Amino acid sequence: MFTDHYELTMLQAALHSGAAHRRSVFEAFARRLPDGRRYGVVGGTGRLLEGLEQFRFGPDELNFLAQNNVVNDETLAWLSDFKFSGDIYGYAEGELYFPNSPILTVESTFAEACILETYVLSILNHDSAIASAASRMTGAAGARPCIEMGSRRTHEESAVAASRAAVIAGFYGTSNLEAGLRYGVLTLGTAAHSFTLLHDSEEDAFRAQLGSMGNGTTLLVDTYDVEAAVRKAVAIAGPALGGVRLDSGDLLAQARDVRALLDSLGNTNTRITVTSDLDEFAIAALAAAPVDAYGVGTSLVTGSGAPTASMVYKLVSREGDNGEFVAVAKASKNKTSVGGRKYATRRLNNAGVATAEVVGIGHRPDADTNDRPLLARFMTEGVLEPGWIGSDGVVRATARHAASMAELPGAARRLQRGEPVIPTEYETAAPVPAAEN
Repeated sequence: MFTDHYELTMLQAALHSGAAHRRSVFEAFARRLPDGRRYGVVGGTGRLLEGLEQFRFGPDELNFLAQNNVVNDETLAWLSDFKFSGDIYGYAEGELYFPNSPILTVESTFAEACILETYVLSILNHDSAIASAASRMTGAAGARPCIEMGSRRTHEESAVAASRAAVIAGFYGTSNLEAGLRYGVLTLGTAAHSFTLLHDSEEDAFRAQLGSMGNGTTLLVDTYDVEAAVRKAVAIAGPALGGVRLDSGDLLAQARDVRALLDSLGNTNTRITVTSDLDEFAIAALAAAPVDAYGVGTSLVTGSGAPTASMVYKLVSREGDNGEFVAVAKASKNKTSVGGRKYATRRLNNAGVATAEVVGIGHRPDADTNDRPLLARFMTEGVLEPGWIGSDGVVRATARHAASMAELPGAARRLQRGEPVIPTEYETAAPVPAAEN
């Protein structure tokens, strides 16, 4: 039922006209990046594919649709037998995208592809927004690790998806245990202020955590007085103290003071982690601070100002009466699309640096040796290709993101507002739309 009512309206009407069984090509893409962003990161493809295998209409769903007169008996009968049997291909998860990149292509009958619209877009828009924000944060952090810790700021299932997307875009780990269970990502955690307040003294709280977790644990030191807490922690754990966490105040000044204090006490290897509503700009501002790791929550799980990737899902080609495919596209005054099945490559110069996103219509011609093909096949006739889901999919997507980022010009890492770091170019002139979508 992760679909919208209007998709079933279209399905019923298409079954009535006989057009529901026409072979069709739908495409998910973003007309533009969030304002000022230089690139986007594809996230959610693995989750989409996992869920698609379970995308069914069972007795409860069919009864609901019947009792509420959502669709007629013919449509209910079609839905009862639904199992996606088409092809899906697109950008590998973790890949970068730009305006009009053909991120995901669904080829099947109109009926099958139509009812996937909301499901496809809800996953890709959410996870790509999170992955794109996470990529900016890890870029600002450089070699310092980022830890995702935003579960309490979003829906419980969104939290799992956000953790997964963050790790794909370079985060070291997450506080979300369900993400660790489902996808094998590293989970980490320290303690909240309530743990310190539970005990009769800060020393008692520190001794309990160190005694239970070992000296390598990280202690939260800003419940009362930071300097006093650091001295207590070192007195108890000695030079083996793993880390301290700062969660409030002027983090730049505090980190410098705490680093100097730790060093003066002989704890030169004790790490400093900072948290407290960090985003990519705050992380960049802390570049000169003696910080070892960043914990990021609210800004990450809300896309750091861009909570959606604004992707759309459009019919770009369909079977005509003669059995041949015809390009179709929306051609209204305010919104236009380019019809036809797409291919895409990333053009690289001789130094391996990306210079353009190249999109073409139809079959890809023999490309320049510096053009890297971007489309991968995920599903063939309803059968999932191996390696795209679960923990293997996360590992694969993480590697893809790192490799794709290494191709971009240096300007991609700038946080200042600007245009996409590479242009999207059409290799052939866009055809005149043959019909409206």
